[in-house]
Amino acid sequence: MNCLMIFDHLNDIIFIKCNNKFIEHINEIAIEDGVLTEENKSSTSIQDNVLVHLFSPVITSQRIMTCQFGNSYTTIQCYGGLKVCFDEFMGYLFVGIGAEELLKIQKNLSITIAMVRFLCGPDVYELKAKKERSEILSDLLDSYHNLRENDQAILLEAIEQLVLNPNLNTSVLQALKECVVSLITQIDCFKIHALIMVKNKFLSLYSSELAKELSPTDILFTTILTDSATKKSKISETERSDEIEDTCDEILSYQVLLSGPESSPKCLPHAIHIVPISREVNLIFFLEIGNSALSSSLYETFCHLHIMQQIQVQRDFTVMRPAYENLELAVKKVNDSLKKNKNVAIDACHKNLIKKWDIMKKKYTEFLKNSSEEALLRAETLALGFLENLKELLHLTTVDETILKSSQESVIEAAKVISEKLSSITDFVKVKAMKNFSLGSRDSLTIHKYMEDFPGLVHFIYIDRTTHRVTSPSIDFHSDKPHLLTQKKVWHLIDFALQHLQEGTMSLMWKDTTFSYAYFLWFEDSNGTPLKSSVPLTNPNKTLPVPGLLNNDFYQKLKEICFPKMAPSKIRCYEIFCIHLGLVSHPCVLEHTRRLAATIWELSGHPSHPIDLI
Repeated sequence: MNCLMIFDHLNDIIFIKCNNKFIEHINEIAIEDGVLTEENKSSTSIQDNVLVHLFSPVITSQRIMTCQFGNSYTTIQCYGGLKVCFDEFMGYLFVGIGAEELLKIQKNLSITIAMVRFLCGPDVYELKAKKERSEILSDLLDSYHNLRENDQAILLEAIEQLVLNPNLNTSVLQALKECVVSLITQIDCFKIHALIMVKNKFLSLYSSELAKELSPTDILFTTILTDSATKKSKISETERSDEIEDTCDEILSYQVLLSGPESSPKCLPHAIHIVPISREVNLIFFLEIGNSALSSSLYETFCHLHIMQQIQVQRDFTVMRPAYENLELAVKKVNDSLKKNKNVAIDACHKNLIKKWDIMKKKYTEFLKNSSEEALLRAETLALGFLENLKELLHLTTVDETILKSSQESVIEAAKVISEKLSSITDFVKVKAMKNFSLGSRDSLTIHKYMEDFPGLVHFIYIDRTTHRVTSPSIDFHSDKPHLLTQKKVWHLIDFALQHLQEGTMSLMWKDTTFSYAYFLWFEDSNGTPLKSSVPLTNPNKTLPVPGLLNNDFYQKLKEICFPKMAPSKIRCYEIFCIHLGLVSHPCVLEHTRRLAATIWELSGHPSHPIDLI
């Protein structure tokens, strides 16, 4: 039994996704409470009033704990092993219910918040106002959960790149470049990315000169979106032909808000076109919409306004001044970004926004000078209207249905050209996607010779957490040949290590009856010199955020905590998971791990630095 719900500040349900067992259970309780009649017992859905009736007490309690004590619940353990987890985004309460491990429920909430941000930005209410948004969210969550159970890279929230020779890489990149240059001359957009994914693996990316860099978070989200879109497509994978004319005529288009390359998400509006150019090979175009500076400052304004509202509710006035100054700066950035605007609707909305802000600013200043409760109450009242104007401005400046539709024909033609140019290597890259390389592979003398240096090594996963690229041998868990190493063991290794990482443990080694397992996370400076944190992380009273990338970069946060006096951009972070046969000693495992991390570039093609894990 599991369920995910989103509630607004009035405890009304905004979104729900649950399984049949949960529906049956809730309806049975509602009948016992007299909220439903027996006729509804076999219903395949839950009425909103039932959810509000049953969950309002705990939601209200959660809000009281937040408002009056600043100490909200994170989890509730129920009788029978059921767990209820809470998270919050822009004043909306996200509730996860299930009997799974606590970390997994928390991760699901974290992923949901990330997906909501990509689809709706700070305006979570769009999930209720626009049915298609909630449907896309539901499909995205289904795809994420399916990929998480079957794709190692998605489980780790990292990007797996296909290992090709330099000549092929150059050919693919050149084809993408020519395609983007041609597309720029045909449509009213100069900021374009073209990306090729093969079976959820990254093949190549080309970005036009003016386009803002795509972050690893954006690429990871796009992987999940592409998986969701192609599965939902009317043309099923079995029906889809490999012929160029049949595949490239199909296009799947979306408007989303990407994170951007900065350390904190910015909600940058993009039109995304997904074009299948062959079975399991997808070409994705990103068209940057509107003004990125305005989009970033609008999102910052939403964030700082939300912080101000939290401070006012909790009456924590000691941090009011810096919070107000941050909000004031964000509003100034919005104003500066709109100085050259010539759109009538945007201009009218902007003027209304500034009128409200001028009064709010005056009232906040009055409160900060003489602690006038009346001034603060007036500012709080105005903030509600100010928020609605912000939402209106967000929609006016980030939604552009025109470019989404007008660019489709040109994108399809560009995809056909790419497909023709890459037709000779399409089958090859599909095979590579199935088996990038294997520890037992003899089809590459270099790889086999390399792996001979690590006797007893069964599997490894290496991740550069600066770029979030993962290097790992392929294992066919579904082949007819028996494997001592099962998918369940690999997934357990990852879950076990990340659970301890959240508790602050960055080095682990353990055994079972068959294998020895190891996990290490470490830091280096830009010269490859090992860095050791001076900040203890294993505090039993405090846990770190859920490890991951999609909903804020956990590893970026870890850098900030461990090295408060260093710029995060000057710190590199790496992870490695290793599985050896159980007979291999711990000193040997440690020595292998060192050498593997130091020479991984021989497999990935990217130079790495030496490390010292001790």
